[in-house]
Amino acid sequence: MQAEIPRILIAGTHSGCGKTTIASGLMAALVARGLIVQPFKTGPDFIDPSHHTLICGRPSRNLDFCMMGEAGIRRTFADASAGADIAVIEGAMGLFDGREGSDTASAAHVARILKAPVLLVVDVHAVSRSIHAVVKGFRDFDPRVKIAGIIYNKIGSDRHRQMIAEEEFVPALGWVPRQLESEVKSRHLGLVMASESPAMQTYGRVLAETCDIDRILGIARAAPPLSVPASPAKNKPAARHRPVIGVARDAAFCFYYQDNLDRLARAGAELRFFSPMADTKPDVDAIYIGGGYPELHAEALEHSRCRQFIREQAAAGMPIYGECGGLMYLCGSLETEGKEYTMAGVLPGRAVMTKKLAALGYVNGAFGSRPGLWTGTVAIRGHEFHYSKVECDPEARFAIRLGHGTGIGDGNDGMTEYSTIGAYTHAYFTDAFCKKFVAAAAAYKRSTGRQ
Repeated sequence: MQAEIPRILIAGTHSGCGKTTIASGLMAALVARGLIVQPFKTGPDFIDPSHHTLICGRPSRNLDFCMMGEAGIRRTFADASAGADIAVIEGAMGLFDGREGSDTASAAHVARILKAPVLLVVDVHAVSRSIHAVVKGFRDFDPRVKIAGIIYNKIGSDRHRQMIAEEEFVPALGWVPRQLESEVKSRHLGLVMASESPAMQTYGRVLAETCDIDRILGIARAAPPLSVPASPAKNKPAARHRPVIGVARDAAFCFYYQDNLDRLARAGAELRFFSPMADTKPDVDAIYIGGGYPELHAEALEHSRCRQFIREQAAAGMPIYGECGGLMYLCGSLETEGKEYTMAGVLPGRAVMTKKLAALGYVNGAFGSRPGLWTGTVAIRGHEFHYSKVECDPEARFAIRLGHGTGIGDGNDGMTEYSTIGAYTHAYFTDAFCKKFVAAAAAYKRSTGRQ
């Protein structure tokens, strides 16, 4: 099937050049014009998409070749872009930076898959004419990638702009001045979440004033038709038969791939969001606890009565799946800043925050065939990024054996107890996994006699 989708990919020469603020500002400027903007982010990041989602009012989607494959990227892109006037994709790292120094999963790789024209963000702080050597190198490095325009970021003055404008290898579509007062703060996993800072939204006005939005729209609308695979059919059981999967969503647990939630719903689940910090007894048949920042909210999590509910339901056999921050919460305790807090106490181990990065990279492996484990032997793939470790009790058992990645340790991930699994892997769910999870939730629903 051929799809006509106006699109543009915002890439950078390197991390820190300002592409997140430029991409977010462009989204905001387009929304201010009354356009429906569908945002995307290449790679496995959760934080930048939170800013996109807040600005555009539509869930930002990840586009990651290592987790999704080419067909998955095309399908997610086409499905999410339905009804939008334009798709804006923010690249990760530098344009050509892919997995382990390769091109694989780079922003350039995604641009080729989607036939998307690229706007290159270039940081010109403390440089003028020399920046054209950089631009020329990026333009010529891979002829398969169309760099349609340049946005010069951190312009210091009108004179600075004039010196750069003396020569032009690629059309200049924006001259963005330094906006130090609007910088978004960072923490150990990246920028702060969108709910903690509205600064990204202020860049809409800046981009509208300093970039040629009309020319950018023209480039996006000139993108060629895109071949997309058909979307899979949805499983639509009667509402009264649909099991409810509770999804933890609050300031402590906020890292989710939207595709995972969509696939659970497509497999037949009703998703019901709840807060482990504020809620007491969510009315659910299974629980999914994503990643986030439990270490920043450890005291509230310790004092919440929800952890007692989760411990009791786990012991009763409710299917529970936690990843990264969710894994830490499911452990007996969490140590951070020299203090130890009591957590849900489902899994036999304690989580400890570390000063240095403990793991970063793509993960693949498979769930084992332990009797009674609801996952079966399906494959798992995803990404890990954490500043913590889990010290497991000697009797700890594991559901996942990794082919690549760090996990909890020694090639193992997915500590398991009862019908609960906690893993460091931020998994990109497969349809097979979602069917297993929903089936386990349905079986628990039947066993409890819930209607």
